[in-house]
Amino acid sequence: QEEKKQLTLKVEELERKLESTSAQNIEFLQVIAKREESIHQCQLRLEEKSRECSSLARQLEMAIEDAKRQVEQARERVVSRERAAQSKMLDLETQLSRNKTELNQLRRSKEDAERRYESRLQDLRDRLEQSESTNRSMQNYVQFLKSSYDNVF
Repeated sequence: QEEKKQLTLKVEELERKLESTSAQNIEFLQVIAKREESIHQCQLRLEEKSRECSSLARQLEMAIEDAKRQVEQARERVVSRERAAQSKMLDLETQLSRNKTELNQLRRSKEDAERRYESRLQDLRDRLEQSESTNRSMQNYVQFLKSSYDNVF
């Protein structure tokens, strides 16, 4: 009986320990469940943040590509304007050169015309002087004839 009593006490003590251990196991299971839930929530947040990062990375890449495209378009516009300006400058230089050539030709033509005019004017003066001289000679002859007729009659 003593042995049975001790065994009973031992069984009761073991049952208490079992209950205590079971209670601890339940507490540990609850802690583990909470931690697993926390881990699950963290994983969900991590996945969401990963998706958000991926989305932001795509947006960033698109923005970078758009910026590159805009820079390229702006550079092309600048190059095009520069070419147009150079072309216009060449056209203006060509036109200026033609105008200078034309001006020089007009000056030479004017100088030639002035020389011809001066020559012709001098020629006309000489002819006028010759004509006046002839006219004076004829008047003198007419005068002589008048005086001769007066003397004869």
